[in-house]
Amino acid sequence: MLRRLVVTFFSDAPSLWWQHFNDDDPTRLLFTSCLLVFILSLFTWILFIKKSRNKYPPLPPGPRGLPLVGNLLSLDPQLHTYLTTLARNYGPFLTLWLGKKLTLVVTSQTLAREILKDHDVIFANRDVPASAVQSSYGCRDVAWSQYGAEWRMLRKVAVHEMLSNTTLDSVYSLRRQEIRRTIGYVHSQAGTPMNIGEQMFLTILNVITNMMWGGAVTGGDRASLAAEFRQVIAEMTQLLGTPNISDFYPGLARFDLQGIEKKVKVLVKRLDVIFDGMIDQRSKINGEGGTSAGDGAKQSKDFLEFLLQLKDEGDAKTPFTMTHVKALLMDLVVGGTDTTSNALEFAMAEMMNKPEVMQRVKQELDTAVGRNNKLEESHIPKLPYLYAVMKEALRLHPILPLLVPHSPSETCIVGGYTIPKGARILINVWAIQRDPSIWESPLEFDPERFMNGREDFSGKEFEYFPFGSGRRHCAGISMAERMFMFLLASILHAFDWRLPEGERVDLSEEFGIVLKKKIPLVVIPTPRLSDPTLYDCE
Repeated sequence: MLRRLVVTFFSDAPSLWWQHFNDDDPTRLLFTSCLLVFILSLFTWILFIKKSRNKYPPLPPGPRGLPLVGNLLSLDPQLHTYLTTLARNYGPFLTLWLGKKLTLVVTSQTLAREILKDHDVIFANRDVPASAVQSSYGCRDVAWSQYGAEWRMLRKVAVHEMLSNTTLDSVYSLRRQEIRRTIGYVHSQAGTPMNIGEQMFLTILNVITNMMWGGAVTGGDRASLAAEFRQVIAEMTQLLGTPNISDFYPGLARFDLQGIEKKVKVLVKRLDVIFDGMIDQRSKINGEGGTSAGDGAKQSKDFLEFLLQLKDEGDAKTPFTMTHVKALLMDLVVGGTDTTSNALEFAMAEMMNKPEVMQRVKQELDTAVGRNNKLEESHIPKLPYLYAVMKEALRLHPILPLLVPHSPSETCIVGGYTIPKGARILINVWAIQRDPSIWESPLEFDPERFMNGREDFSGKEFEYFPFGSGRRHCAGISMAERMFMFLLASILHAFDWRLPEGERVDLSEEFGIVLKKKIPLVVIPTPRLSDPTLYDCE
């Protein structure tokens, strides 16, 4: 209607104005002139508004949502597979409204490259869940802190100093001690069904806590401390993976309607007590002039001692505080246990399901190590096929299937669509690493595909990036690689493994903050080394 009126006016206005221009009545001429100016202004304003609305392309397509709740009610608990199915219908870049939270899902290596490489700085921020704010001491850690000077300082501490190859080499004796304890324990349970994922979790937790403050905890204190950590980590992981109204409706976050943040705070306080106790013990040990290596371990500078030294020598511009020390310890405990133990369980399950792969791994171990020697971390470079097993397990079962959510610091255009500032970006690496246009027989477990040097964990190739890419690339890759390979090689070198009678391997997954097996893998160990003394802890 407005368009018709404007067209009619502009077709008749010139003749009407000219007619009044030749009229002797100045009032009518003034009125007509003012009306023409008004209509011209109105038309210009309409064009401006229309143009401003079209300044950016539209959002990516996606399923229609309901008022207020958006797409929340249609979500499937197995979110990684659900989003993969949606991508087949709506394309590799799709929009979901989870309550009031705009979520964009990427299921394409090309789009992932554009976000994590071409626009890396814009997408270097995190979309932080309310529960993670509490668990990370207010985002003072590497995983959840926003991009800036503080994050760069923490990243430097984590990657180039605390988790550098030099530092990891220095705590090797602490790492080896715990893995040999596990070998001794499994030997004592030979012939008995064992939940391998649970055992791997306990081992990794002990390894990490030993590397964190190995010289500060001894004897019975070590066992009670591990039990405390197990309980807290289990509860915290569950809370971090629980859907939270505070995240879907940010305006309601201050009310904490589900009490999730309150529960996380309680857990953080429990860990805080442990951290404070360990810091006090470490300070006393250092004050007495040395490092005490517990239970006969070789003297090593553990992570806590290293971090406290950094705090004392910190940069005045971006100080490294005690809060940062605790936040980094939290990252190690929460981020390094479930992730690595679940990855190990998937790798074991895939090998149990393919006996020819397991047999080839054992042959490689016998050649590189032999059955009359204890395995050392120095043997790992001689195990290329086992390394390929790890890479293939992480291809099929990336532990963070949607990575850690990114968030743009400004509105930008990717793939011809608009990504508004502050949106949540989920990158479905699980789907990309199973894409049949990229991978031959993508659902088959085939370590051979990695034996030609194809892909590494650098995140530079976007058909395979289980640890992410760009500035927010996982800071703990070096430690994860070492832990995975040393522990997996050790249990495969020392034992043969079989399923209980009548059981079959189930490879189904369960989505959560980290991907895990839906049905735990239970297997029975049988010693395979030539000399029983090789199973001694020392």
